[in-house]
Amino acid sequence: MSAIESVLQENRVFPPPEALAKQATISGMAGYNALCAEAERDYEGFWARLGRENLHWSKPFSRVLDESNAPFYKWFDDGELNASYNCLDRNLENGNADKTAIIFETDDGKVTHISYRELHARVCRFANGLKSLGIAKGDRVVIYMPMSVEGVVAMQACARIGATHSVVFGGFSSKSLHERIVDVGAVAVITADEQMRGGKALPLKNIVDEALTLGGAEAVRKVIVYRRTGGQVAWQAGRDLWMHELADAQSAECPAVPVEAEHPLFILYTSGSTGKPKGVQHSTGGYLLWAKMTMLWTFDLKPHDVFWCTADIGWVTGHTYIAYGPLAAGATQVMFEGVPTYPDAGRFWEMIQRLKVTIFYTAPTAIRSLIKAAEADSKVHPRQYDLSSLRLLGSVGEPINPEAWMWYHTNIGGGRCPVLDTFWQTETGGHVITPLPGATPLVPGSCTLPLPGIAAAIVDETGQDVPNGNGGILVIKRPWPAMIRTIWGDPERFKKSYFPPELGGTLYLAGDGSIRDKDTGYFTIMGRIDDVLNVSGHRMGTMEIESALVANPIVAEAAVVGRPDDTTGEAICAFVVLKRARPNDEEAKQIATELRNWVGKEIGPIAKPKEIRFGDNLPKTRSGKIMRRLLRSLAKNEEITQDTSTLENPAILEQLKQAR
Repeated sequence: MSAIESVLQENRVFPPPEALAKQATISGMAGYNALCAEAERDYEGFWARLGRENLHWSKPFSRVLDESNAPFYKWFDDGELNASYNCLDRNLENGNADKTAIIFETDDGKVTHISYRELHARVCRFANGLKSLGIAKGDRVVIYMPMSVEGVVAMQACARIGATHSVVFGGFSSKSLHERIVDVGAVAVITADEQMRGGKALPLKNIVDEALTLGGAEAVRKVIVYRRTGGQVAWQAGRDLWMHELADAQSAECPAVPVEAEHPLFILYTSGSTGKPKGVQHSTGGYLLWAKMTMLWTFDLKPHDVFWCTADIGWVTGHTYIAYGPLAAGATQVMFEGVPTYPDAGRFWEMIQRLKVTIFYTAPTAIRSLIKAAEADSKVHPRQYDLSSLRLLGSVGEPINPEAWMWYHTNIGGGRCPVLDTFWQTETGGHVITPLPGATPLVPGSCTLPLPGIAAAIVDETGQDVPNGNGGILVIKRPWPAMIRTIWGDPERFKKSYFPPELGGTLYLAGDGSIRDKDTGYFTIMGRIDDVLNVSGHRMGTMEIESALVANPIVAEAAVVGRPDDTTGEAICAFVVLKRARPNDEEAKQIATELRNWVGKEIGPIAKPKEIRFGDNLPKTRSGKIMRRLLRSLAKNEEITQDTSTLENPAILEQLKQAR
């Protein structure tokens, strides 16, 4: 098959600010290259040094990497440690006990500061509560909770006693929750009565009750409920108990249980576009090491920083960059219960101003929706707020198109803050390709270079390297500590999905198309391989067409998918959100023609969308991810049969059925 063609041209370059580069953890390209050279020279020695210097081991490891049963790699496997000890106890020992660990803001604006000492006591009490229920090392516990300190306490308490947690995002339906409870074999579920989002109370406990009536979840002995709203819930005596009553009766001291480095810290399900959800299993030692290292390297974390990752703990970003990484690195972080548009679309900027946030990490979908809001209402434009406390900006979840990158850089960062376009996945555990703020010259739309020790490459369908300048399949050639260990209960699916035999069985398949710049070697992600369009023999990544559409001044957001076409093989179907109100039928035809011509000018006639559909928004989960599988069904005019329970606004699907 031909290589994926790149049609996006981007020549703007932003060097690291000089003052930042001087004080950065990794300073200048010389500092980056030195670490890469160390990893190249002595791969195991490089990771062993990082492991020993950055984590506390109750039993030191002597073996770094075991490749004897590839691709089921083991890291530091004869060592023992505890993730909660590394996140909490170490901060009591190193002078951080009274430092604020979490600044928590509720949906309605109430702010609480929790110190490392207080967080440690809360985790210990709840861990002792779990132990009193007979929950022990190796048990699996499902956590279905709102964004809350209690959610982090639940995760850390499981880690403290060696139980493996599986967090399920609080927007999933009872059916989706049931699938995960059954697959993981959970002995307990930790939930809340309700969650607050955008001024509305949404049920959680009722959904858990429903999930447990669907059969197959008989292993669940206890349902522990955090009282968030005081809303009415059904109660099953003997099974259900209040989180506060369980914890309040316990001691604030709970020794952390040492576990093997390869002990599963958590299992996190990725839904995938088809089939049964995949339970991605992560280890304790390798995962925690990378969570901490990427906090120090990518975010150049300093003791005075106030770090804010806007993700939900139900996703991997919330695991690595809320529940584990910041705490392991001794950071002060902001946690936010609500949504960026309540009470208005200036909420993020007002919080940054008031809480003096220095590092802000969010998703391109959130940025694009806030661009639209700012264009529509000047009162919520970022220029109305004092964002001078910011020093770094991050982007996560999908490639950020150059125009959104520039808006973020100019309007949020004031043209002074590096924008860190981080590429990683649930399966990689943490960042793998990302700029370093004190080292890497930035190019909008590019995630730039792999982190030291990450052997990223681009290959063709046979696993052979392609020359820089040619698009292909993104792979990682060597194992790294934070990588997925297996798919829970399905090792064959793990091998087939991530180490496919057609690529030789030894390359980790990221599932994304990518290209490296001929001169700099920078990586640009072109979209998922299954989102590559084949139009008249030309293979194009969807991200580049989306970027061209969003570059038009009237477009706030766009998503592109393919549908079968008798003439061209595949036709391009674009779903577009304008910065103004959704057009009526007559206007829509005219605007669709203008946008087709625009794409033809920006990229070329081959990339012109055959269809353009307009909506007030795109179908997104409550975490902001665009549900492309639904768009593919809409483009093919198929009936929507997939689970839509996580959709923020199901009515959007009706709007997007009409083609122009």
